[in-house]
Amino acid sequence: MEPNSDKKHVWDKVNQWEEELLFLKSIIDKTELVETIKWGGPIYVYNNKNVIGIGGFKNYFAIWFLNGVFLKDEKKRLINAQEDKTKLMRQWRFTSKEEVNEKEVLEYIHEAIENEKQGKVIKPSKKEAIVSELLNAEMAKNPDLKSAFEKFSPYKQYEFLEYIETAKQEKTKLSRIEKVIPMILANVGLNDKYR
Repeated sequence: MEPNSDKKHVWDKVNQWEEELLFLKSIIDKTELVETIKWGGPIYVYNNKNVIGIGGFKNYFAIWFLNGVFLKDEKKRLINAQEDKTKLMRQWRFTSKEEVNEKEVLEYIHEAIENEKQGKVIKPSKKEAIVSELLNAEMAKNPDLKSAFEKFSPYKQYEFLEYIETAKQEKTKLSRIEKVIPMILANVGLNDKYR
């Protein structure tokens, strides 16, 4: 495909904001996000995870933060476009290029990337806390293991517990525990090597 033919497709519904959206793109290009086209518009991904999108609408153009709920939003720029429906996504709307403060926009985007790197995601509504009797027994025998485990964030602790407890059989659980003990002692999260 010619590089230009698909660009046209993306912008055809939002022609009035072409210049503004290209300006937003030029800002986003300064980050490590990679542009892809999904749902008929540009979506920027980090490690194949959708982080932000941009688009033009009738009265405004906007950046969508797909996990915007985690942003601190100290400057109160973000809105939830559908209060009752949208849990994660937040939108930053602009009505002119002058409103786009590059420094602020980059701060928000960098924070969104950082959240993605830390694997911040909303867990489906209140998951039961997972208890691993077997791991608890190991930790009771080995205080170093216990203190090492407690240094992890709740999210990472959860990943270990989930990994152990999703095994059906006790012997599989035990072999998984064997496998994670050195990681815990070395302060390496279960999925760190993929992050």
